[in-house]
Amino acid sequence: MFRNMVTSFLQHEKITTTDAKAKELRSIAEKMITLGKKGDLHATRQAAAYIRDKKVVTKLFTEIAPRYSERPGGYTRIIKLGIRPGDTAPVSIIELVEAEMTPKKAAKSAPAAKAPKAAKAAKAAPVAEEAPAAEEVPVAEAAEEKTEA
Repeated sequence: MFRNMVTSFLQHEKITTTDAKAKELRSIAEKMITLGKKGDLHATRQAAAYIRDKKVVTKLFTEIAPRYSERPGGYTRIIKLGIRPGDTAPVSIIELVEAEMTPKKAAKSAPAAKAPKAAKAAKAAPVAEEAPAAEEVPVAEAAEEKTEA
């Protein structure tokens, strides 16, 4: 059953099934995509031994696997739909992730992000100091006007 499901999943890139089957299918499909990323003859034969359609194996190695060449894992997504009316089984959609993944470089970008904030704070601080000084001048002038009058 799972061989048929993996074949259909890779052919259509999205299928609707029960939650339990989707969770089990995820691990098998991700292993097949990892084989596709290897791309050698041995990986092709391993995938062909599990996937029932030769066209789907070709699609896996030529279209699907190159799409995820930079991604270390997590090629699928499970979206829960609700309950199937006939037998009240929980139903989900399992699909391939389409968004491009960018490798995380948070360690390098985080200090760079903090530096401009510090510069902005340093620029903002003198402006804040000048504002009270400007307010003090009119108060002093007002006191002088009262003494003259």
